[in-house]
Amino acid sequence: MDIKKTSYQKSEEFINRSKKLKEIRSLNIDPYPHKFSPNYTFNELKEKYGKKEVGNSEDAKEGKTENIKIAGRLVLFRAMGKNAFSQIQDEEGRIQIMFNKESTQVEGLQEGNALKFIEKKIDLGDIIGIEGNIFRTQKGELTIFAKKVNILCKSLLPLPDKYSGLADKGTRYKKRWLDLISKKEVVDNFILRSKIIKAIREYLDNNGFLEVETPILQNVYGGAEAHPFKTHLNALHQDMFLRISLEIPLKKLIVGGFLKIYEIGKVFRNEGIDKIHNPEFTEIEAYVAYADYNDIMSLVENLFEAILKKIFKTTKIQYEDKIIDLTSPWIKMTMIESIKKYAQIDINNKNEKELIKILEKKIDISELKEKKRGELIALIFEEFVIEKLIQPHHIIDHPIETTPLCKMKRDSKERLVERFESFILGKELINAYTELNDPELQRKLLEEQILSKSKKKEIPPLDEDFIEAICQGMPPTGGFGMGIDRLVMFLSNATSIRDVIFFPIIKLE
Repeated sequence: MDIKKTSYQKSEEFINRSKKLKEIRSLNIDPYPHKFSPNYTFNELKEKYGKKEVGNSEDAKEGKTENIKIAGRLVLFRAMGKNAFSQIQDEEGRIQIMFNKESTQVEGLQEGNALKFIEKKIDLGDIIGIEGNIFRTQKGELTIFAKKVNILCKSLLPLPDKYSGLADKGTRYKKRWLDLISKKEVVDNFILRSKIIKAIREYLDNNGFLEVETPILQNVYGGAEAHPFKTHLNALHQDMFLRISLEIPLKKLIVGGFLKIYEIGKVFRNEGIDKIHNPEFTEIEAYVAYADYNDIMSLVENLFEAILKKIFKTTKIQYEDKIIDLTSPWIKMTMIESIKKYAQIDINNKNEKELIKILEKKIDISELKEKKRGELIALIFEEFVIEKLIQPHHIIDHPIETTPLCKMKRDSKERLVERFESFILGKELINAYTELNDPELQRKLLEEQILSKSKKKEIPPLDEDFIEAICQGMPPTGGFGMGIDRLVMFLSNATSIRDVIFFPIIKLE
């Protein structure tokens, strides 16, 4: 069977570089060696030398300055007679390299002018190792005088144009490696993502939480209303699901005796894709035995303060033209209060027909007729209020119809539950409950949810293992879930979730 060449294999650039690769190998130079050992990263060099005097190019040529070994991707090259100047790049930035006709040698090159070889055989995008001496140019730029050059990886395709970069967003997301090479700010955003996750772990670990791992493949999916991804386990001849939430297994661990636990992991929902939704996303859920939703509100506020102080040294963040103040305490109001304040609608004495009339302006009436009062209230909140919650808000005491996994609000005649959602910039970041641990009521609510299932709403099946677990006793518990990707969007000023996920899901060409 013949395997067709791809479009890039037919490109002139690929053909030319492949020819150079063949010529390099003909000189007995290994263009893909196994190892190179730098003694500095770019940042380490810049931190050590700062604005110190380190000698000039003649000092470096004579070996009077420190010997340096560094490596990176060649991103700029310009010949200037007996010398050539270039820049190489790693994740931390760029540093200047000077090649000299008399002093620079190419590792493995037995004969010929090394500078000419570098000009003719090495291309932008190649990864090279440099051994030489440090100096500072007359303009003050820290530079390495290259004594020895190692080809570490010969690239066969060019980098994106240095001026236009990757203009097409689809290409940026599909070929993220090029996006990272082309734009330092993209690298910085993903470094920030790692710092945020590290700060979350550090805060929770320092406050007595245990990080755990629960299965991604599950026999029964649950913990949210979402359509799952389904697969088949050949070894056991049974269907399984990718988890849509971390909640149920973590609660089983609370039953098992753990007091404070959390998990950061991938969650999968076979639903829509937009600026704040990706079918595969990263979530954190945390649970505390003997706590309620008031305790979890304090935990959330303290966690955010810890993250911001650790990374930004402040609790105020600028997002576009807005200053968001995350200093505790955050604004707190019930869902009904928020509707009255932000939508100027008093729903306390309104029946289902009156609520439907309010929603008719936003939603097709055919989708509203079978909704219960609590569901209609939640829809009014979604349609008229959420976008106005710019500063941090805890919206508490939701209608019971919004979730079957939460305790009823104590001392209340209304059908409300002790749930809060935290909103910033008109987007939900946190979902939290005083967790329901009454097994009889839990079964009743889950059964009611299944019986009320509509064609347009995905209701998880009844999880008998979960019911059995809380039959054996789950202590009073508070817990929260948060989308890590949305948090990173907010803290990095990103406008799309695709900008904070290395490889978001995109449509195949």
